[in-house]
Amino acid sequence: MTSTHRPLPIAIIGGGFSGLMAAEQLLRALPVDRPVLLCEGSRPFGLGLAYATPNPDHLLNLRASQMSADPERPEDFADWLACTPLDAAERQGIRETEAGTFAARGLYGRYLAERWDRVAAGAGDRLIPLRAAICDVEPVPEGFRLHGAGAPPRLVAGLVLAMGNLPGPALAPGRHRLDPWHPEAFGTLDPARDVLVIGTGLTMMDSVAALRREGFAGRIVAVSRRGLLPKPHAAVPAGRRPDFTPEIRGSARKLVAAIRRAITTAREAGDDWRGVIDALRPITDALWAGLPRAEQARILRHVRPYWDVHRHRTAPPAAEAIAAEIRSGGLVVRAGRILAIAEAPDGAVVTLRPRGTDGRERIAVQGILDATGFSRLAETDDPLIRNLLARGLVRPGPFGLGIAASPGGRVAGASHDAPIWAFGPMLRGVVWECIAVPDIRDAARPLARAVADQLGDRLAA
Repeated sequence: MTSTHRPLPIAIIGGGFSGLMAAEQLLRALPVDRPVLLCEGSRPFGLGLAYATPNPDHLLNLRASQMSADPERPEDFADWLACTPLDAAERQGIRETEAGTFAARGLYGRYLAERWDRVAAGAGDRLIPLRAAICDVEPVPEGFRLHGAGAPPRLVAGLVLAMGNLPGPALAPGRHRLDPWHPEAFGTLDPARDVLVIGTGLTMMDSVAALRREGFAGRIVAVSRRGLLPKPHAAVPAGRRPDFTPEIRGSARKLVAAIRRAITTAREAGDDWRGVIDALRPITDALWAGLPRAEQARILRHVRPYWDVHRHRTAPPAAEAIAAEIRSGGLVVRAGRILAIAEAPDGAVVTLRPRGTDGRERIAVQGILDATGFSRLAETDDPLIRNLLARGLVRPGPFGLGIAASPGGRVAGASHDAPIWAFGPMLRGVVWECIAVPDIRDAARPLARAVADQLGDRLAA
């Protein structure tokens, strides 16, 4: 007798960009009787934290021509911008530059929301949206039982962990804490007193834009270990890819030296360093995977901060706004290590060791924004990750940056036989390029094929 029971769904934890891309491709790769359960507890499906901001000064870090969510239509988002009726306020979020068109992240969120509506409508009852924050996963013979706030337990056959960028280690709670993603109180800050931003990367730039948009006119002090700022994009095509011998590929020092030589050669020929960095993009994962573990550690210790500001660049208008803030004294960027943060009656006192010195400096501030982002897996306060680690269902991957998994995402070393996959930023350390929209979009299809193969659900080509 043939069973009429519907197979258990595959659950995707996280309804942001990573979750949406995984859901689209799983719906294509799995048979029509296998449902997909997409779980998101806090934001509209498809948006995540990054694309829910309404601030038109929060620009995408890539050109519109690079932000397509459709792997088969590279210009999909650029075409959407050109064809979608936008009001005057929305058009403020489109910036035309010599380096290309850059759009506000809120506009990209609208684009993704519309895409989610089409995917959901086309999938029918195969796509099950679950409005709940999954806080625990219980292994059971059938697979897993999901436990979420305000939702009944759900049985699933497997998990895809697609939560995007997890929050990093939180600052100690206090009156001085300010949330860069909830800027409603920024306009009430005293313009005569400083605000501190911890971090000088892309999130710092967003924090400054949020403070100014909400009316804070005082001084902002941004601190990071090296005081590095993201570089702006320019109208530069990818250059010729350098050739790396096996000897170079096995040494962090020799690899960095070879890249520097390639940049010097490009400059002598009148070309831009960006062309060299962009030419490396298709092979950076292979370069990372080919390095011995000790050499990877050297890259993380000594090279990664410099690589990040050159590789993960910012929109020229955002870079110009930060440069103007620095020139006016409205933003002060410091290189140093924060040693202590002490509560004060009306804010906090921060003890800083400036880079290259043994001295100490104290800064009184009325508020602190944490713009450091995600660091190591075990440091996050995310309840699901904490419970997955405690149950032995996942473990930290290389250098603790993400989840231990194969490059394709299959979680390694789990104490349960049912399959779990990590996707997107959850694979930090296993692969090098896994956080940008093109990386996540292009990795979704092979992930879906791997899930289908593991379950015996692979459709005929």
